[in-house]
Amino acid sequence: MALAARLVSRSRQLYLAQAAFVNGGATHVRSYAKDAAPADRPPVNGDDLLKGIFFEVKKKFETALGVLKKEKITIDPDDPAAVTRYAQVMKTVREKADLLSDSQRIKYTIETFTKGIPDARTYLNTLQEIRIKSGLIDHLGIEPLMMEALEKIEKDIKKPLLRSDKKNMALLTAEFDKINKKLGIRKEDLPKIEEELEMEIAKSELTELKKECVEAMETQLKREEFKDEEMPDVRKLDIRNFL
Repeated sequence: MALAARLVSRSRQLYLAQAAFVNGGATHVRSYAKDAAPADRPPVNGDDLLKGIFFEVKKKFETALGVLKKEKITIDPDDPAAVTRYAQVMKTVREKADLLSDSQRIKYTIETFTKGIPDARTYLNTLQEIRIKSGLIDHLGIEPLMMEALEKIEKDIKKPLLRSDKKNMALLTAEFDKINKKLGIRKEDLPKIEEELEMEIAKSELTELKKECVEAMETQLKREEFKDEEMPDVRKLDIRNFL
C-alpha cells in the first residue's frame, strides 16, 4: 500500500478530481468493457456475458505474456537503466493489451463512482470515500482545502452548489486554482510528474520482483538435491526462460 500512498501524494490526483468535478464526469475514459453492448445489439444472457469476459481477459493475458516473452528485463531496482527499461516494457504491455495505466485507473474510478452526482458537496464526500476504501492517504491535505473552498462558495450563494451551476462552479474552479498555487502545483508539470510516477512504480515493482525471486531461490536451495549449489545473481536471470 506504500505505492498507492505515493500515488495520492502526487498532484495528478488533484487535477483528475477537479477535472471530473467541473466537467460533470463527461471526460472520456477507456473502460474495461468499452463498446461491449451497443444499443443495437440484442441482450445477452449471463452465460454468454461471462464467456465474453473470460475470453477478453484471456486475450489480454496472452498479449501481455507475448510481450514479456520477447522483451529482456534486468531485475535490478538499483540500476536506473534497468528501471527505465522495465517501465518501457510495461508501457508496451499496457498499450498492446489495452490495459489502463495507474493514472488512467484513478481517473476511471473517480468518474465512474461520481457520475450523475448533482451537487458539489456529495461529489467531494464520495471522492473521500473512494480514497478511504482504496486505502489511499491524502498526504497533501487536498480534501480539506477543497471542502473549505466549497464552503466559502456556498456561504456566498446561500445555497448548495450544483455542478450544473456554471457561474458558481467557475468561482469554485478559481478557488481550486488558488489551492494548486498554494501547493506549488502547475498543470504544465503534470507530464513530468506522471513520468516520475511511472519510474517510481517501475522501481517498486522491480524491488518486489527481486524479493520474490530471491525468496524462491532460497527455498529451492534448502532442498537436499540443491544444497551444494550457489545462489545465482538475480540480475543475471532472464525471466523469458521461465514464461
